[in-house]
Amino acid sequence: MRLTVGQFLVILAARWRTALLVFLGFVALGLAASLLMPKRYTATAAVLIDIRSPDPVVNGMSQGMLAPGYMATQVEEIQSERVTRRVIVALGMDKDAELRRNWVDDVHGKGDFEAWLSERLQKKLEVTPSREANVITIGFSSPDPAHSARVADAFMQAYIDTALELKVEPARAYNDLFDGRARQLREALETAQARLSDYQKSHGLINNGDRLDVENQRLTDLSTQLVVLQSTAAQNQGKRAQAGSHATAMPEVLADPVVAQLSSQQSAEEAHLQELQARYGERNPDVAAQRARIAALKAKYDAAVVRASGTLAVNAGVTDAQVADVQRAIVDQRARVMALQGLRDEASVYKRDVDNAQAAYTAVQERVSQMGVESQNTRTNVSVLKHATEPASPSSPKLLRNLAVAIFLGAFTGIAVALVRELRDRRVRTVVDVEQELRQPLLMVLPVSRQLPTRSARTRTLAMKSRILLGHLGAVKP
Repeated sequence: MRLTVGQFLVILAARWRTALLVFLGFVALGLAASLLMPKRYTATAAVLIDIRSPDPVVNGMSQGMLAPGYMATQVEEIQSERVTRRVIVALGMDKDAELRRNWVDDVHGKGDFEAWLSERLQKKLEVTPSREANVITIGFSSPDPAHSARVADAFMQAYIDTALELKVEPARAYNDLFDGRARQLREALETAQARLSDYQKSHGLINNGDRLDVENQRLTDLSTQLVVLQSTAAQNQGKRAQAGSHATAMPEVLADPVVAQLSSQQSAEEAHLQELQARYGERNPDVAAQRARIAALKAKYDAAVVRASGTLAVNAGVTDAQVADVQRAIVDQRARVMALQGLRDEASVYKRDVDNAQAAYTAVQERVSQMGVESQNTRTNVSVLKHATEPASPSSPKLLRNLAVAIFLGAFTGIAVALVRELRDRRVRTVVDVEQELRQPLLMVLPVSRQLPTRSARTRTLAMKSRILLGHLGAVKP
């Protein structure tokens, strides 16, 4: 059936009593329900979660706080059984005899009492995160306003304590792990140090860190000394060779004091001989005696020259011996340096083991210190914004809201009931009904009298409407 607005209003005007009765029934029902329902009081507490400031313990920003679902996780944590069980213990509900009797009456004592009580508390808990701020509101409803405030505050404190536990527990577990690892690394470090010390003691390397440098310097000095001696030996060899043929021309021989003195005396005597020859002639006995003295001096001079050149040969032999000695010393020193270098290289292996063990121990010890600080942390990123207080007015039932709902439902249902009754008992109420339902042309429309009809007039009108309707129905029969 398709109704126009006019038909709808006409039907509503004709069935207004039915719609009004249904509407008043819903309003009365909503009012009665609001007045008869037990009052419940909701106490709320609020916390602020700081996800922007860095953690002073780890000196950095926690990546978990920046995750998109961090606030949702905090809401789930507040509603978790772990937090609820902490609330039960904090308020002493686990020792309440009346609650235990209710548990027995409800589930006949089956299951866990605290789990049953946790489920009941969670049904009355309402956790609401803020949309634009990092604030979470914790609300709890019960017939007792003081009890609601206590439970809401207990949930807030239990959440803060649980958040601290969840932050500290991993640090404590890791602290024990790193502490055990640190003991192992310390033992490994002590073993490496003992092995290095034993090796140094057995090879005489204790407090001789510069010994290799000293030995290298000694080898360098010997090499320098060998070069000098080899140069000197070469010079002495040349001088010795020259002394065999031209000894009197050598500066070293001429510089000998005895040779120089004899040479000087010989020159003086030769000069005196020339003087005597010039004065007395060759046959003079003084000249002959002078020649004898000169011959004796020349023999002494030749002997001194031989002696001086022999000294050069001795020096050359000494230098050669020194060169040989230095060469043997260099060979020995080089062997000593090589042996010491091998010992030092092997000791460096033990030293690297000690350094590696020390580095590993230091790194783990730093983690132990950090975990120790974190495990003793007493601060969280959760701050209390509002403590729960006893609400002055009940949160439910809400009379105005319930009446508004009852009015809306009553009006809607009243109209629907009026339309259903009209469909079940269809009447001809408008000109459109005559044309659509009777499917006949409309002949005339009786004017509506503005005077109040009498009873006889109403009877005649109804009789006339009946005859018209019956005649019309007879006319439309096949």
